[in-house]
Amino acid sequence: MAEVLVLVDHVGGDVRKTTAELLTIARRLGEPSAVFVGDGLDRAKEALAKYGAEKVYAVSGDDVTGYLVAPQAEVLAALVEQTSPAAVLIPSNPAGKEIAARLAIKTESGLITDAVDVQAGDDGAPVTTQSVFAGSYTVKSRVTKGTPIIAVKPNSAAPEETSGAAADAAVDVTVSDAAKAAKILEAKEKQASGRPELTEAAIVVSGGRGTAGDFTKVEEFADSLGAAVGASRAAVDAGWYPHSHQVGQTGKQVSPQLYVAAGISGAIQHRAGMQTSKTIIAINKDEEAPIFELVDFGVVGDLFTVLPQATDAVKAAKG
Repeated sequence: MAEVLVLVDHVGGDVRKTTAELLTIARRLGEPSAVFVGDGLDRAKEALAKYGAEKVYAVSGDDVTGYLVAPQAEVLAALVEQTSPAAVLIPSNPAGKEIAARLAIKTESGLITDAVDVQAGDDGAPVTTQSVFAGSYTVKSRVTKGTPIIAVKPNSAAPEETSGAAADAAVDVTVSDAAKAAKILEAKEKQASGRPELTEAAIVVSGGRGTAGDFTKVEEFADSLGAAVGASRAAVDAGWYPHSHQVGQTGKQVSPQLYVAAGISGAIQHRAGMQTSKTIIAINKDEEAPIFELVDFGVVGDLFTVLPQATDAVKAAKG
């Protein structure tokens, strides 16, 4: 059975949920092998084994951790040459997509980004599902040249536990001087908000122009669900919420299990960033709002009336 390389998404050895999802997907295609770059491998091994990693290729040191993403692409390129994997799975975040693009060039392979599903085709090769052209179409794609390089969106698979050996495997790579052209001079830990990361959250509650700048009720409802908070472009352009929380074609693309749009009209710019959500609920005073065209459930009403009631109901259900 061919190996499937999975680039581990972690912070100091704390493995993110996206890695568990990718290892689950990898088992559909072959034998999962984790590629761990950085420090903290001892902390990560238990989680990697828990989700089926049979091998772990680990690379650390300033040559790979002291620079931007180029060294990681070279590590993966060396492993592709060494192992001839069935596919390489990478988290579809800004860093991951750049790594994937560099890797595709180095290995002369086809690249698919923002996949929301990956399955084995009739011949065993990966077949992906993507939302394209600002969410206007859903397509199935496959790589026709080289090793399939696939960047997968968070929440594209439910993590499934299994037993893996997580055995140490050797990797021989020398990072080139060209890959060390952009050095990291300073790194600061992101300030904790108490809420999940927007792109990884299973539930996202977003507010738009209908909030009139008051996100209090949006945040209260999100907190009752343990959800992340997003915002439309209109809201962030008006200065009502940080740009880092923008959901849309020019912001972050999310694909949670549940997406709640409160006071958002549903312009194509916003829809492109959340249309692949599994379940979509909209709250809007305008019953003709475009957002209602793609929702699973719609509430015509004032978010300042609806959200507090919903928040109370969630809290009551929790006891």
